[in-house]
Amino acid sequence: MNFTISSPANAVIGRYNLSLQVASGNKIFSRFLGQFVLLFNPWCPGDDVYMANENERQEYVLNENGIIFVGNAKYIEARGWYYGQFQDDILNICLTMLDLSLYYRQDPAIDVSRRGDPKYVGRVISSMINGNDNDNGVLLGKWQGSFHSHENPSRWDGSVVILQKWRQDNYKPVQYGQCWVFAGVMCTVLRCLGIPTRLVSNFNSAHDVDRNLSIDKYYDSSGKSLNIGKDSTWDYHVWNESWFIRPDLGTSYNGWQVLDATPQEQSK
Repeated sequence: MNFTISSPANAVIGRYNLSLQVASGNKIFSRFLGQFVLLFNPWCPGDDVYMANENERQEYVLNENGIIFVGNAKYIEARGWYYGQFQDDILNICLTMLDLSLYYRQDPAIDVSRRGDPKYVGRVISSMINGNDNDNGVLLGKWQGSFHSHENPSRWDGSVVILQKWRQDNYKPVQYGQCWVFAGVMCTVLRCLGIPTRLVSNFNSAHDVDRNLSIDKYYDSSGKSLNIGKDSTWDYHVWNESWFIRPDLGTSYNGWQVLDATPQEQSK
């Protein structure tokens, strides 16, 4: 006999055990056939991450090399980055990342049941890329002071060595990362899991801490600047966008969705 097995387009991603069970009268014979991994599928029209354009699938899913734009508005630098999402053991590392998250540790059954939803998986990965939540995250961020005792963020040029070091160090955060490093590693993980993902750079990037849609600066009566506001403007910032539909918001919100793994204010 020949069997063909098809999974639902919204099936939970991850590792599966495949067994064959044969019932004959009152006897049941069971045999373990092996293990397989199910991922999101941008080639499948029924999948939430379906991307119709083949050139875009080649770029945002299959391409292992990319450019990250950094610098400032007057001098934009193109930095090469090796995503390496198909290299040895990267898939195992990415799947382990899901199982190390706080979401899984708090309620494994609920967490696994939601892994067919790319927006949920994106939020879990976004949390796990940084180590600020005491959740065995991949990278620890540092923006000031000396880097002599660990790696200077500017010296990273790819995700594979970071993810492998994270695993080799028993899933302790790798030191150190900054925004483009967080974004590069998250792009690797999401592409590995089958979610089309790209990087976005923004220059003169406003960081609005109190969410009033303005950058507030304070001065005393003599015009002297007061250092009491927490808002700031950065030379640049890098984050990710992933492609999937949003049935929770409506069809007008389908397409590129913003995800930012750089640790800033905690959200819900």
